[in-house]
Amino acid sequence: MQSGIEAYLQSVKAICCDLTDDELSYFVAKVTVQELNKKDYFLESGKIQKSIGFIAKGLVRSFFIDKDGNEITVGFYPEGEYATHYPAFITRQPSKYFIQCLEPTTFVNLSFEDMQWMYSQAPIVERYGRLIAEVVLKQQQSRIESFIFQTAEERYLDFTKKHASLFNRISLSHLCSFLGIERQTLTRIRQKIAHK
Repeated sequence: MQSGIEAYLQSVKAICCDLTDDELSYFVAKVTVQELNKKDYFLESGKIQKSIGFIAKGLVRSFFIDKDGNEITVGFYPEGEYATHYPAFITRQPSKYFIQCLEPTTFVNLSFEDMQWMYSQAPIVERYGRLIAEVVLKQQQSRIESFIFQTAEERYLDFTKKHASLFNRISLSHLCSFLGIERQTLTRIRQKIAHK
């Protein structure tokens, strides 16, 4: 539990290095630690996300269900990243996404209300909130542009380069869903790369 909070504070300091020890103590006072099992949901579609979750240990995926009932994976988030549908979190609107644990996962959670309270106590903390929003925006923009500007093979190669450590931790069906390709297409791409 304590190691999870320590990992979270290191992340906060990395994002917002000007925070004093007193300001960091606000985080310690307000965060809660949550343990979820594999297949448990951190967030379900149609619900308002109560807390932003820092992943201290484990792995989650974010997905939505399309009109045909298919699960479409939009992201994988391992240790050191945040589990959030941030636009819905900050606007207090029901999310369209599910966030599900792919492994037993430890979250360090900060509620929306506590985040707002911290903004009022230490204005520098607002910078933390803004920088988290920028990280999430960059991830979303990168995903959108990958479908506009890259082929399926380029998306796969990009994923292997940026997320090599995730390969043995995610299923092929989730990977195919994330890349927007069929399983047979992934097999062809891998065979082609192997023969280069």
